[in-house]
Amino acid sequence: MAIECTNPPGLHATPGYHHVTKVEADRLVFLAGQCPLRESGDLAEGGLAGQTDQVIQNILTALESAGARPEDVVRTVIYVVSSAREDLSAVWAQLNDSPLTPAFNTASTLLGVAQLGFPGQLVEVDVTAAL
Repeated sequence: MAIECTNPPGLHATPGYHHVTKVEADRLVFLAGQCPLRESGDLAEGGLAGQTDQVIQNILTALESAGARPEDVVRTVIYVVSSAREDLSAVWAQLNDSPLTPAFNTASTLLGVAQLGFPGQLVEVDVTAAL
């Protein structure tokens, strides 16, 4: 499997991700949006940071179950319930300072949204990997 990440001339500089990710792979892995729910189904405590920690753990578990690693991720979409740039930046920094760091080198989108699926949910991450 080959992953090629580029930032073509004519596009703005990025804070770590790449504008274009090209992949040659035998198999794609699509994770459902990973929520900050514990195995018990309870929402993780600790506000945005605590929920982001839980999402990181859930992504790592889901990737491992598919035989994938963070280095195999080719696309992420990060949803944060906030319109404050500081909250979005904090989640981006926390994700990039975690074992998932390689996943955010490829094509990535960070969005502030009004609401997510579970009451009290503040963050969710959609992940696609290639094997």
